[in-house]
Parts: sequence; C-alpha cells; structure tokens
Amino acid sequence: MYMNGQMIFDDHHFLDHMAAEVPIQVYRGRMHRDIGFIEYYGKEFVKVNNIFYSRRQFIFVSRPGY
Repeated sequence: MYMNGQMIFDDHHFLDHMAAEVPIQVYRGRMHRDIGFIEYYGKEFVKVNNIFYSRRQFIFVSRPGY
C-alpha cells in the first residue's frame, strides 16, 4: 500500500485511493488546501470534497489512517 506522506500522481495511485477510500491531502506548492477522499479523477482533474483540483497545479499526498 502507500506510506503516509507519499506523493500520488499516476492514474493507478488515484484509482487505488478511491477504491480503498484512503484519504489524500491536497497542496498547492507547500500550502495545504484540502484533505478528503477522491470522488472522481480524470486526465486533468481530481475531485475531493466536491471541488475539482487540477493535476498540473496541485500536489496530492496519501494520508492512510487519517
């Protein structure tokens, strides 16, 4: 599985987290923006807490056990 704090970026990372309901944390640069579960992911965006985050502009971090 994934380590706490591990960056996720590939489609299979997002699919694993969505299927297993593992929370992720969203950052823009070094600034925390959100934490929650992946509701949807696609080529361009990841949806967390009903907000679409650009995969190019944001960093996604695994937070198992949160």
